[in-house]
Amino acid sequence: MEQSLVYLAAALMMGLSAIGAAVGIGMLGGKFVEGAARQPELVPLLRSQFFIVMGLVDAVPMIGVGLGMYLLFAV
Repeated sequence: MEQSLVYLAAALMMGLSAIGAAVGIGMLGGKFVEGAARQPELVPLLRSQFFIVMGLVDAVPMIGVGLGMYLLFAV
């Protein structure tokens, strides 16, 4: 019973972090398109900032996936 709760916790950790990353990157992409449509001359600046922030948004769920894998295989 105790081991199944560890598996459940790891699955929830990885799944919810993936959902959070998807929602965050989707919102970020929507705001990028909105800003590019509003001021097309700023697209190169917005694009570089978009990819930097997208990497930061995606880094936190990757830590959650790493911890979930640790729970699955090491504990």
